[in-house]
Amino acid sequence: MALTAETESRLYRSLRAASGAAAHLVALGFPTAVAVLARPGSSLFSWHPLLMALAFSLLMTEALLVFSPETSPLRACSRKVKVRAHWALQLLALLCALLGLGIIAYNKHLNGKAHFVTWHGLTGLLAVLYAGGQCAGGLLLLYPKLMKNWTLAKLKLYHATSGLVGYLLGCASLMLGMCSLWFTTSVSSVSWYLAMLCPLLTSLVIMNQVSNAYLYRKRSQH
Repeated sequence: MALTAETESRLYRSLRAASGAAAHLVALGFPTAVAVLARPGSSLFSWHPLLMALAFSLLMTEALLVFSPETSPLRACSRKVKVRAHWALQLLALLCALLGLGIIAYNKHLNGKAHFVTWHGLTGLLAVLYAGGQCAGGLLLLYPKLMKNWTLAKLKLYHATSGLVGYLLGCASLMLGMCSLWFTTSVSSVSWYLAMLCPLLTSLVIMNQVSNAYLYRKRSQH
């Protein structure tokens, strides 16, 4: 029985390591594919999909995978180093998202089109604003004395779970963007399905990571 439990544990860790490695590849591969399709610099709009893919697929995913016990590039580093790397990547992600939002808003203004009238536009706007709020909220973890009535453990729990919500919003925005006329006319049907799997895969990996690190552990303590 003990051998079976040990084997299952080893298999589970191997699956998590494999899925984490796949998430790293997808996080980089998706914006690369978007760059090939959008050809940044060919038009003002061309920067929007690239910046959003960089923000929510590459930078934000890597910012969260920094804390992965199996596939973090900084596994050998201290918690403090990982936190600093997380902050830097999150701020870069927010910067790219704000630039992408500003570019599409200005592009629509130049073309006389309405702003934020589609599900993609509304979800994208909400994801960017949420990311800004999440970064601001993260300051409380750097300076926990600002919240004297909250323990550091509770702040970490709430930051992680609310961050997961924000990440899922970003992935939802990417998936809705792939339903746009620009994207559907740029790729084949098979490529479209493969592209849709990218944010879905990274979402599942990040959900599993956060759940194991905070939610399941919190539940086991009660």
